Amino acid sequence: MHALDITDLVKVYDDGTTALGGLSLTVPDGGFHGLLGPNGSGKSTLIGIVAGLVRGPVGHVRVFGHDAVADPRRARTLVGLAPQEVHLDRFLTAREVLMFHGRYFGMRKAEAAERADELLDAFDLGGKASTRPNRLSGGMRRRLLIARALVHRPRLAILDEPTAGVDLELRRDLWTYLERLREEQRTAILLTTHYLEEAETLCDDVSIIRDGRIVAAGTAAGIIARYGGPRLEDAYLRVMRGAAAEAGT
Repeated sequence: MHALDITDLVKVYDDGTTALGGLSLTVPDGGFHGLLGPNGSGKSTLIGIVAGLVRGPVGHVRVFGHDAVADPRRARTLVGLAPQEVHLDRFLTAREVLMFHGRYFGMRKAEAAERADELLDAFDLGGKASTRPNRLSGGMRRRLLIARALVHRPRLAILDEPTAGVDLELRRDLWTYLERLREEQRTAILLTTHYLEEAETLCDDVSIIRDGRIVAAGTAAGIIARYGGPRLEDAYLRVMRGAAAEAGT
């Protein structure tokens, strides 16, 4: 069974904007998949549909076999989402943020507390357990956001630009944790990132999205071999230029 199975997904907003135009994508159980594309390409809409936050799409979206369109609530319990924008309750401490999220997903109080402490230690935030998010550094808030997404032990973690705005050292630390998460817990991961090196290093497969459609997909090495260039960044730029030329833009 796939962690995520999307077929012919279309989303048109009320103003007539087509955000997704027949997109198909598969993430295997335990897989690490990178979703790459410019701003406005449809990544956020896709993530919102999978997480049950965007309604009204046409097509098939299944999270571990559960229909995320017809029954978004059930699918949502299997998904942990770390959005690009860092929104954390400034009236709660870091530990309380994690506990509240665990309780929201049905964890008992003692279980949520134990899991919160586990993640605070894993993300090197143990010394900030009693600190409110607005008093944390930007990098610490980013770590807390990812920890929050993982509290209920989701089978699919969606990380939207998880290392945006953090320094190189923290980025590398997060890479190490994500690799361990996938290896030890077999958590499937869908990652969006503008750091092409990040996708090339971490992901088993990548999909490149433009104007709501997948325009290239495969392993990073396979895409580089097909489109040319020593790095994924070079191949990505060639894919984008080719897609723009085909679309006449």
